[in-house]
Amino acid sequence: MRLLQTSHSAIALCASLFFSCLMATAAHAQTAWKPDRPVTLVVPYSPGGGTDVMARQVAKVLTRRWNQAVNVENTPGADGLIGTRRVIDAKPDGYTFLVQLPSLVLNRHLPGFKGVDPVTQLLPVSAYSVLSGVYVTHASIPGKTLSEVVQYCKTAPKPCTFGTTENTARLRLQMLAVELPSMIVVNYKGGGQLITDLIGNNLNVASMGFTAVLPHMQSGQVKVVMTSGRQRTPVLPDVQSSIEAGYPQLTGETWYGLFAPLGTPKPIIDAVSAEVREAIKDEGVLKSFATLGASPIGNTPEEFAKLIREESDRLTELVKRFPIQ
Repeated sequence: MRLLQTSHSAIALCASLFFSCLMATAAHAQTAWKPDRPVTLVVPYSPGGGTDVMARQVAKVLTRRWNQAVNVENTPGADGLIGTRRVIDAKPDGYTFLVQLPSLVLNRHLPGFKGVDPVTQLLPVSAYSVLSGVYVTHASIPGKTLSEVVQYCKTAPKPCTFGTTENTARLRLQMLAVELPSMIVVNYKGGGQLITDLIGNNLNVASMGFTAVLPHMQSGQVKVVMTSGRQRTPVLPDVQSSIEAGYPQLTGETWYGLFAPLGTPKPIIDAVSAEVREAIKDEGVLKSFATLGASPIGNTPEEFAKLIREESDRLTELVKRFPIQ
């Protein structure tokens, strides 16, 4: 009888421990990582552009959800490498993240680039939006479509100049140069100088984001002749997409996403990714994205990593055909 009582006691104890472990595991699963001090989102480009605007919208909602300040830090320079290096060198503790674009995967192909590919030193968290670029001309350039602008440039008294700030756009412009060998590609460090030169008619055509173009398009100083999307964008319903315009080689959508320093613990990556996916459901964020012509994505770290691999493979093949100058 005593042995039976002892067995029952042991079974009860094991059962109690088992259910205690289950409850602890469930409680841990429900308590995702949250910051207990300010978080920094590093934008490696100048303030005021689409990258900056969307990052600030996401940061605003994360601040509210975490009840903790999420600050945007603009660190432009060297095609985004200065800000990127700032995050690579940061402590991998969940308090410093990088906002980057597809041009990140092209850094290792840049002339004179030395060191380790930044993509291998970062962890994907979540891509939160995607945006088609636009091809813009000064208002005085003849033509309402890119095809008409190209035809004008073929007979213009001076070679037409095409400007951009992004490596991916530079790559696409090299593909356009196959049809228009006389064109001169001008590389800009920031969108501010590019739009200034375009408005001043010191630059004929620009490939850039819609955000910086909008006020000058509304004032009639510039005109959008094509978008780089596969379909027309709702914010420019009268403008041809690259597919419609007959320039499929210029198709390219830009994603915007968060990266963390290599070594950041997986629970932090997963928690922040989940918060970003919730943040982009916010009505204010969606409205801001729509105003810029962007659409929300909100993918998981694994989905984002797959997107980056596919983008890297595609752009690497293009670089083989059209080396970046």
